[in-house]
Amino acid sequence: MPKVRQRTIDEIQDEVRALVMRGRVGRQQRIYELSRHFSIRDWPKVERLLADHDYLLRDAVIDLVGHEVWLND
Repeated sequence: MPKVRQRTIDEIQDEVRALVMRGRVGRQQRIYELSRHFSIRDWPKVERLLADHDYLLRDAVIDLVGHEVWLND
């Protein structure tokens, strides 16, 4: 049985930031909508990690991504 990779909150934030940058996820979408971008086996662990860091699944993705730097205004 393959071992499921352990992720950190920083890795999750980086993955979500990349999804936002590619336009696959909107900043105003809810965090629970990210479940379709993670495997069925990984999502419960991601969900638990988010809860451990006080993120609610009903929060907006921008709350998870946090501060963004714009190179061009």
